[in-house]
Amino acid sequence: MPAPDRVLAVVREWVVKAENDLTNAAHVLKLAAECPTDTVCFHAQQCVEKYLKALLVFHGIDFPKTHDIEKLVALLPARADTRLTAEEQGRLTDYATTTRYPGSGEMLLTEARRAVVLARRVRRQVRSLLPSEIRRVRRGRP
Repeated sequence: MPAPDRVLAVVREWVVKAENDLTNAAHVLKLAAECPTDTVCFHAQQCVEKYLKALLVFHGIDFPKTHDIEKLVALLPARADTRLTAEEQGRLTDYATTTRYPGSGEMLLTEARRAVVLARRVRRQVRSLLPSEIRRVRRGRP
């Protein structure tokens, strides 16, 4: 964990990275029928993962190096509820792991759209739990 005087700076860095992933997912989704849906779902998962890690840093909670959304959600304090269902957590974890490799099958465009909607929902929920100076952070650089 970062030193207390660096916590907000590190949280801001996680938020910027999460915003960049969401921007990538949303822009690629605009390709419609030509959209690489696995890429959209991956970036949606990365957005959620990084927002969860920002929230964990904010609360001073160490976390493992993982893409497992269930593990990250389990570390959150009760007052930091993201309202992600077990099914949503599992689906997001799959986007970062199994769907990134050959043999996982094709994902439909509707699934990619659903992934971006889910990432935006988590984004709103997590940002509401962070200080106002962090809520103003958008994509780009920390």
